[in-house]
Amino acid sequence: MPEHPASPAALVTARQRHQAGDPGQAERLCRQVLQADAGNDEAWLLLGSTLQGQGKAAEAAAAFERSLCLWPRSADSHHGLGQALAGLGRRDEALDHYREAVRLRPDHGEALSSLGLALAGRGRVDDAVPHLRQAALLLPGSAPAHHNLGVALAQQGHPEEAVRALEEALRLRPDHPEACYNLGAILKDLGRREEAIARYRRALELRPGYGEAYNNLGLALTEAGRPDEAVVVLEHAVRLRPQAAEGHNNLGLAHAELGQYPEAEAGYREALRLNPGYVEAHTNLGNAFKEQARLGPALACYQVALWHSPRAAPTRYNRSLALLQAGDYDQGWPEYEWRWQRKQTPARPFRQPRWDGSPLGGRTILLYCEQGLGDAIQFVRFAALVKARGGRVVLECPGFMIPLFSTCAGIDLLVAEGEPLPGFDVQAPLMSLPGLLGTTLATVPAEVPYLGAEPGRVEAWRQRLAASAGLKVGILWQGNPHFQWDRYRSIPLAHFAALAEVDGLQLFSLQKKHGVEQLGAVAGRFPITDLAGELDAEGGAFLDTAAVMKGLDLVVTADTSAAHLAGALGVPVWVALAAVADWRWLCGREDTPWYPTMRLFQQERLGDWGPVFGRMAQALQRLARGERAAVASPSRCRTGADRPGQGPGD
Repeated sequence: MPEHPASPAALVTARQRHQAGDPGQAERLCRQVLQADAGNDEAWLLLGSTLQGQGKAAEAAAAFERSLCLWPRSADSHHGLGQALAGLGRRDEALDHYREAVRLRPDHGEALSSLGLALAGRGRVDDAVPHLRQAALLLPGSAPAHHNLGVALAQQGHPEEAVRALEEALRLRPDHPEACYNLGAILKDLGRREEAIARYRRALELRPGYGEAYNNLGLALTEAGRPDEAVVVLEHAVRLRPQAAEGHNNLGLAHAELGQYPEAEAGYREALRLNPGYVEAHTNLGNAFKEQARLGPALACYQVALWHSPRAAPTRYNRSLALLQAGDYDQGWPEYEWRWQRKQTPARPFRQPRWDGSPLGGRTILLYCEQGLGDAIQFVRFAALVKARGGRVVLECPGFMIPLFSTCAGIDLLVAEGEPLPGFDVQAPLMSLPGLLGTTLATVPAEVPYLGAEPGRVEAWRQRLAASAGLKVGILWQGNPHFQWDRYRSIPLAHFAALAEVDGLQLFSLQKKHGVEQLGAVAGRFPITDLAGELDAEGGAFLDTAAVMKGLDLVVTADTSAAHLAGALGVPVWVALAAVADWRWLCGREDTPWYPTMRLFQQERLGDWGPVFGRMAQALQRLARGERAAVASPSRCRTGADRPGQGPGD
């Protein structure tokens, strides 16, 4: 027996008009049929669909209910009623009708898709995905079915599968703005930012008023290091959605990336006006204060954020940076362990427990490097203190660093990253050691040198450098350009011209790889002897660089691993710092407890290197006149409240 009796001609026409996108005419024809035959369940079903298409959810629900009274086993009517009830906010009832539709017809693709969406909307993504998978299989030509599956897979934590589903949705329907938007969001989370940006742009081509897409595009541009573009996009995003707090927060992030802190603060404050419990905005406002060395207000912002969300890892991590920069190591080191709770720095999975700082009693401890080369050089000094706890110390590090680190006391065995590890009992990352050992500002182990250079290389370079008269100054200006904050810390080589004007001074370039192209741009303006082609070609990283540094009178460098190397070698080194500088340099100081032979020269205003090199040139003139004390760290430091200078956080 067929599910429905034969349809009258008017009902056939009504269906055609409905499929053609003319629900008003379809409704009129359905009502004509029902006037003649009020028991026609198919007419009631089609009437419900036409009413639903016109946004008349209550009338649609009544029509579907009449259809079900006449034919209770109609899967289509249950599905339609579920959609109408969902439109009325009656989601529990809607879910029941979707389930009944699927029970009656397990191959009802639309009902499976609606059931999956309803479950996902309740946070039951694991329950939703099987229904959405089946819907996509039953409806292979349906872009919405593949789109819904892709969104759910992303929520479930399967981004690669989600990308494939959304790409299929777009193959079927290239003009699907939501699929472009959602695919962009997943690609951004996968680190494929340029692809994400392209997808967001396509979504905006398809829907120029798509405020969410403007917001996400702006955030992606900021994260891609293009904050100037991001500001323009995000300003439009907040015009389109002025009540959306996240848009103002993201606009603040873009301004902060440009060092425009008053504008950043304004964005965060507007986000908090709209949503006082917005933890990310409280944290970002704290970051803006921190990056201006306004540590009191920064810590207050973090505290407010933590009242709302005590376990917010980005907040706790950034709070640790502010505490460490303030010199509050007692609170800062324990808080710094929250770095392992951030998604970008997951802890390494070891079977052996983390060391707690207690006496080792003959046990073997594995220490391992984290973050950058400069961090490894700075914190490898703690190996000797760990060794003093009575154990065997194994250090895992990049293989090219083994020759340099073999000069560090306290290490029994060095293992290259990626090579099999020997047996060990406990483990700890290098940058957790200060906290485990109770390090304070007064107890920073600052005996230098704690790294050494090969005597043969040192002597060879001394003889080579002896041919140059006057004060010998090695320079480095460029860090890793892929580092997020490199545009602040790296210095255009042209600024070193101020040093070259000092009589009796010879500059030697120790710069390798990145930044060496700037030498051609200054050729003829001031003399530099380029040593890069002769450095570290054999044996391991930094070996020749370390030997050269031992033969120089002074090293002048940007805030890069070379600064740490010079400090660890105990050679005189001056570090040019941006106004936004790292936490380890503390606040407003010209010296550092970490390196006795280091002197800090920090910008007063972000991006303004001229005064920094002017102060350096004056100090070099005194040094060239024989005032050797001018090269060392000053005995008196600034108070710390009179200048900007805090490093980046999340």
